[in-house]
Amino acid sequence: MALSDSVTTCLSQPVHYAICKLGFEKKDTYDINNILSGNGEVRWQAVTDHVCYVESDQSVDYIKSIRSLGPVCESVNVHFKSLTKEQFVIQYASWLHWTNCAEVFLEVFDVLQYAQTTEVALGLMKLTSCLERALGDVYLLKGNDCPFLLRDLLASEQLAVVFGQAVMNVLRIFIGSPYGLNLRNVLWHGFASPQEIPAKYCAMLLFLTAGLGQLLQTYLLQTKCILLHRPYVVFISLEELDVFPGKYLNINLNNETLSIAEELVKLSSFVLKTMLPFWIAALTAFKQSRYADSVILLLPQLEAGLRLLFTTTNKCPNRLLTAESSAFYTTFDEMLAKHLDNEEVNQLPVVLEEPAMASEFLWDFLNHQEGPRVRDRLSHGEINLEAFPREVANQIVAFAITLLCRFSDENMFSLKEHTVIKPLMNCASCYQSRFHPISRLKKQVLECMKSIHLWSELPTVPEEQVQTIKGLEENAEASTLIFMISEITSQLLPYMPQNCCSSDDPINSVLTERLLTELCDTRICTLYSPRPVLEIVVILRKISTQCHQVSEQVIASAEVRYTQWVNKTLRSRQRHNYLRMLNSIKFLSPVLQFILILITVEVVSVHAVCKKNPFDYQQYLKFLKLVLQYTENLVTYTSPEKNKWDETMELTRKAMIKIRKISDRKLMLMHLAT
Repeated sequence: MALSDSVTTCLSQPVHYAICKLGFEKKDTYDINNILSGNGEVRWQAVTDHVCYVESDQSVDYIKSIRSLGPVCESVNVHFKSLTKEQFVIQYASWLHWTNCAEVFLEVFDVLQYAQTTEVALGLMKLTSCLERALGDVYLLKGNDCPFLLRDLLASEQLAVVFGQAVMNVLRIFIGSPYGLNLRNVLWHGFASPQEIPAKYCAMLLFLTAGLGQLLQTYLLQTKCILLHRPYVVFISLEELDVFPGKYLNINLNNETLSIAEELVKLSSFVLKTMLPFWIAALTAFKQSRYADSVILLLPQLEAGLRLLFTTTNKCPNRLLTAESSAFYTTFDEMLAKHLDNEEVNQLPVVLEEPAMASEFLWDFLNHQEGPRVRDRLSHGEINLEAFPREVANQIVAFAITLLCRFSDENMFSLKEHTVIKPLMNCASCYQSRFHPISRLKKQVLECMKSIHLWSELPTVPEEQVQTIKGLEENAEASTLIFMISEITSQLLPYMPQNCCSSDDPINSVLTERLLTELCDTRICTLYSPRPVLEIVVILRKISTQCHQVSEQVIASAEVRYTQWVNKTLRSRQRHNYLRMLNSIKFLSPVLQFILILITVEVVSVHAVCKKNPFDYQQYLKFLKLVLQYTENLVTYTSPEKNKWDETMELTRKAMIKIRKISDRKLMLMHLAT
């Protein structure tokens, strides 16, 4: 029997007991009127009376509190089931507006009427993420930087001031504390199966959210504060997330593909059988265009499936279960790390066939700071669920299908080779990171080069008009600089693709663009980049950013000044300055192209930095910082405020001399890599 079939729960015994049994031990019937007034307000004192404390230090006794609150939760659940939707809206809707997503909480009420286990779990995940976001907005009434972790947010003094410490203790029994039910984490991290989440806890959190709205209204009236809601995060540049090309998804992520996926779900060893309802619900949600729901359901299951592989390949089956309050869960962060906590090498990337898709994709979509960080954004309530883009859901669903295929039996060959599945597998096999700092540097370089390429199209003053300006002699220094730049660039030719270079004209914008494109297509290992590599990349990115800013400033200044020249609105001094700028452009374009070539050749060889001893490494850092300083000064000199065009020549001459010395001594990474 496959391990995925034999696992009956991913909750450790104490956690399973706390969630599934503890709150059911007291059989008392609790009168809802004890905690609900005639006008529909929550009697908080009656609720907080059920929180028990340890005598020795007055900390919350979570076990006793869960047991005591069990009948209260059941009473709330029964009460909600007795209400029609209209009655619920009349009585509670106004108290939910403070969350800025009342419609999500109204959906949860609908779910509770039928208590379908998968939908209850989904509703609870959405409820906790929206509640966390709303509590963060309240926190900002009193504090500045909202805590990232829910447990820190709930334990904050700022929320205790608004709602009262006793109220916050009630919340921490349900979410946010590893000592309590911790419902948010066990669901979002893929530990709880649908049947393990009692609906009454979902009902209680809905009830408490309305009660918080009542307390908040009182606080706002007393303090005359206004609650502001932070704007939602919006995924931009969706084309960058297009891992599985749209032409495949438009054709292939249709009902036929999803039907095949449903078959794979039932047969793949990647899927824990107790979690099967979540997978089916996720695919169903996608079919129904409920993209946020689909991804919310899928992400924890991807984590659960990977945890199964992680614990199997690293021979630590105990890590499949939820950790106790004194230890950490086995989550994405640890599963994607290079080493285990005992310093042994993590075997999961090997099983995932790194450097193929899975590890890189997961880092890109979940972890890298400049990536979409889909799980973080969703679980912390940062995204408008109603506007969740299909483009993102496409990628997560397609990725999930490739994992289902990857970990299916050989007798599933016909499904893997199916015409709608095979293109997805082909895309998966050649994936490269898009959001690792190295990948972002490549993107920056190409964007900067496109900007520089536009210089050739800038309007310029006819030569005969230039000659009419007295006191402006032809500056031979620009030609000398261009020659020096070409000379240094020629020294780099052996380290560049020969079909993109010309020894006769090493700085040619068309050839440079082709060269940079080819260099940026070079596959560079990004997974588990050592710290020295990342430090170098940070500086290279700063250099690239400065180059791009210089280019944009030159374009803006050239266009404005030309218009003023044509309209004859430039004073004499401004005319001279404009012509000096045109003269400077002649060498600034080659020098910026050279720097882009330099940093791109260096990033291709960036892992060679690990060969340097500490002294040489510091010397190399010093060199890069010298180049960075030069580009920062260029930004200043070419700014509209400074317009120091003549000074850029001397600045460039000094920088080129220093760069040539380093190149002559062969101290760059490209020299080490060969």
